Amino acid sequence: MQGALRQYGAVYGEGGGWAYLSSGLGSLCAVFERRKGMKCLSPKRENTIIEEVNGKQVRVLEQHGRHLKYSTEKRHIFIIGSKGIPAQYGGFETFVEKLTERRVSDRIRYHVACMGRNDGRYEYNGAKCFYVNVPQIGAAKAVYYDIAALGHCISYCRARPAIKRPVFYVLACRIGPFARHFKKKIERLGGVLYVNPDGHEWKRKKWNAAIRRYWKLSERLMVKHADLLVCDSKNIEAYIRKEYASYHPKTIYIAYGSDTEPSVLRDNDRRYVGWLEENSLDKKGYYLIVGRFVPENSFETMIREFMGSSSRKKLVIVTTANDSFLEILETKLRFRSDGRIRFVGTVYDQELLKKIREGAYGYLHGHTVGGTNPSLLEALGSTELNLLVNVGFNREVAGEAALYWEDQKGSLAELIDRADRLEARTISSLGKKAKERIRMAYSWGDIVERYERLFEERLSAE
Repeated sequence: MQGALRQYGAVYGEGGGWAYLSSGLGSLCAVFERRKGMKCLSPKRENTIIEEVNGKQVRVLEQHGRHLKYSTEKRHIFIIGSKGIPAQYGGFETFVEKLTERRVSDRIRYHVACMGRNDGRYEYNGAKCFYVNVPQIGAAKAVYYDIAALGHCISYCRARPAIKRPVFYVLACRIGPFARHFKKKIERLGGVLYVNPDGHEWKRKKWNAAIRRYWKLSERLMVKHADLLVCDSKNIEAYIRKEYASYHPKTIYIAYGSDTEPSVLRDNDRRYVGWLEENSLDKKGYYLIVGRFVPENSFETMIREFMGSSSRKKLVIVTTANDSFLEILETKLRFRSDGRIRFVGTVYDQELLKKIREGAYGYLHGHTVGGTNPSLLEALGSTELNLLVNVGFNREVAGEAALYWEDQKGSLAELIDRADRLEARTISSLGKKAKERIRMAYSWGDIVERYERLFEERLSAE
């Protein structure tokens, strides 16, 4: 077992990590034992084949082999940790989509790991994407995925000695106990390990105590071994520097991005009108929540407070499926007895989702577990009236462009009643401030430019 783990870069037992991982994510052991010869490559295919991935066209690539004659002067950036592109849903996925889509520099080549159930390689937005076939092993799935993806990227570089100073950019701190061994391999390639620490995964209520201990340990070890931590929140950057001061972590702040462009859909577009009719809604007749359906996003508080308000508007919840959590909330709140509460499922059509945001009277945001939250940025860019839980991460993003509520009984209900009575010019003023906030601090053009400068720094020095 120890040998199989080391094949994938594991540091067996560093910081007691494997003990934590085994107690919370034990099925990972068996999977690595069974599949230590796993490869993440496709059979050889013709380059001219065009396929569809998440509704977008991609160009199929051949299986790669060992290319000793391969030559390149580009800076190769390997991105590990998103579910992949084309993006369908999720913050990291949208980030990678925009980073590759808006690439300006012709001296950068992106390689993107993509979670899948089959093996293959393809090109999208000029990036080389590869599938990692990940088994269904519960909470260990994300750990397995990052380990396998990083191992693949290192092997790719070994097969191409011409790739100099590659950057391995890992999104989130899931594989800390394995980081030391991977770091040694990366150093032998002349590469660097960059990490985006994301938010406080170890604070999420959905995890049991053992898994939370693992996430905290993993965060610490990722910080310890990273060459650079790229933080998309100033609050997170300050936390990393203070919490792990003994490691003297090198950090940089580069925000997550968004835009203020309106949806291409008009008010009478059949997609939007059909969605309104399907859910018995009117434009500006609903408050909106968009986000993962997990406890730390304050769904219980927001639903309870809305039920306690006097608003005649609806509360529309666009979220992922989580039947067990849904039944817990029904038992506690009996929200099904309130005809204003509408769970409408997910909306993968991004233009439709933007139109839904634009048509909302107000947006409720209850995320409490750190970092810059993409759904908040999207709301500020599209919805005029935003009601946010009062935590540092949200104030950092929205500033004076939103209204705030406290996580205590009656606070949000009172704010909703007050919001219902706001004059149109007040709402319009808040909306203008919100869009200006996005344009000034979170535009994708600026974010991509900063990343390209970062990735090219050492290349220019050479």
